[in-house]
Amino acid sequence: MVQSYLLKDILAFEGIRQSDKIVKLLRLIAFQAGNEVSYNELGNQLGISKNTVENYLDLLSKVFLIYRLPAYSTNPRKEISKSSKWYFVDNGIRNAIITDLRQVSIRQDVRSLWENYLISERIKRNSYLQEHVQYYFWRNYNQQEIDLIELKAGELHAYEFKFNASKKARVPPAFSGSYPDAGFQCITKDNYLDWISG
Repeated sequence: MVQSYLLKDILAFEGIRQSDKIVKLLRLIAFQAGNEVSYNELGNQLGISKNTVENYLDLLSKVFLIYRLPAYSTNPRKEISKSSKWYFVDNGIRNAIITDLRQVSIRQDVRSLWENYLISERIKRNSYLQEHVQYYFWRNYNQQEIDLIELKAGELHAYEFKFNASKKARVPPAFSGSYPDAGFQCITKDNYLDWISG
């Protein structure tokens, strides 16, 4: 079904000749969901240009298969500012792309699935409620990071996702130092339902 949808409805409609390349790109993105991606590296792996990679990703986002999460930064000297992460609108499509439909309990990519699920459901929730929110991730050059940043009406809210929360997550010191007024919340299996539906 995924192959049919991609090849017939997207690739044929857009007149893309290298259909195998865009499917392989989607597979690479699936394995890197939740991680920063390099367009040059993806292009080298696929034998296509960086611009073609960007065009294909733009197409895949326009048909609501994937979406881009850019980096948030007000200080490019200390914070990552030009990177992007890509997520799937639906984990089921991601799982079908990588042909892994096993139970979560035996998966090695639980963190990616959890993060992808929470972010996509949060975006859907905010869209349904007609809340105008901008979405980012945050990371500095010392490897401190935040999974999701929401910018709404000039206010920052930071969220960290923990599937197995053995200890309470704390806001990274560099983030709280740079953005002392930002809210912070750890999203776990105990509170996620209120966060994606409340």
